[in-house]
Amino acid sequence: MSDTTSSPQDFAATVEQLETIVERLESGELSLENALTAFEQGVRLTRDAQQRLDTAELKVRALSEDSEGRLNMTPFAGPDDAKNDLKDDAEEDSKETPPW
Repeated sequence: MSDTTSSPQDFAATVEQLETIVERLESGELSLENALTAFEQGVRLTRDAQQRLDTAELKVRALSEDSEGRLNMTPFAGPDDAKNDLKDDAEEDSKETPPW
């Protein structure tokens, strides 16, 4: 696989590579040296993925701040929102608190 100095791949491809590495490590078929190399590559990919997530979070925060620097929390609109609009009045009393 390519080193991190080559052109960056998208986040989904990085996650896919990580999943492949985990499967190879869990199979137990790698020699100690190959397992160590795969583990090191996994650590590099994990750090790259975390950096991308951190950068994306900063961009979202910057785009979501109001003029006073406070976060303007707006829920994302999903494909089911049109259907849910009809149910909003009935569900108003039974809203659950999100896990975060």
